[in-house]
Amino acid sequence: MEHSAHEPSDLLAAEPVVLTEIRIGYARVSTREQKLDRQLDALTAAGCRRIFADTKSGRTDERPELKACHAFLNPGDTLVVPSLDRYGRSLQDLVTMVADLRTREIGFTSLHEKLDTTTPGGRLVFHVFAALAEFIRELIVAGTHEGLAAARARGRVGGRPSVVNADLIRAARDMLPNPEYSVTSIAKLLGVSPGTLYNHIPDLKELRAKRCSAPPSQPKR
Repeated sequence: MEHSAHEPSDLLAAEPVVLTEIRIGYARVSTREQKLDRQLDALTAAGCRRIFADTKSGRTDERPELKACHAFLNPGDTLVVPSLDRYGRSLQDLVTMVADLRTREIGFTSLHEKLDTTTPGGRLVFHVFAALAEFIRELIVAGTHEGLAAARARGRVGGRPSVVNADLIRAARDMLPNPEYSVTSIAKLLGVSPGTLYNHIPDLKELRAKRCSAPPSQPKR
């Protein structure tokens, strides 16, 4: 069965074909110090009928209001954001979400950059964005392959670190109370990062503290 929706990569297609004139806004703060007032004022002035806003700061990918906003949109509507960085966390993230909107026949407008996918010019800009995101992805993949090849040439296998298993954790726990070993040196010996040890040994700090609580050895007479 054929689908009328365009592929996500086809950002030049004329979608949505019919606009409902309904504009829905989305705003987001990225730090505790930021306020939503300016974003909300801009979206209201742009004629947004309803505005969704994520106010939780931090690096978490959980944006409940964005999910609610996407679910609220209907074909023919237009999603309006104050700026591109308020919507996508990366170029690839931005391109992916805008392409998904287009498959649902939903328009997208960024006020600060004056981009509008309901216009030919706006669609062209996102077509360039998509090509750039793919180019960056290919560079990252190529760089990873080159790094692994160089590591193998130096006698290192490269790739993922040693698999964390019960034997590795047991060995780490045995060495942690020993004052002769630092967490970094233990991790290096076991082929993992110090962060891996902290993540898999909840009582790591307590084990390290035991090295200080042990009674000092008596000097030989």
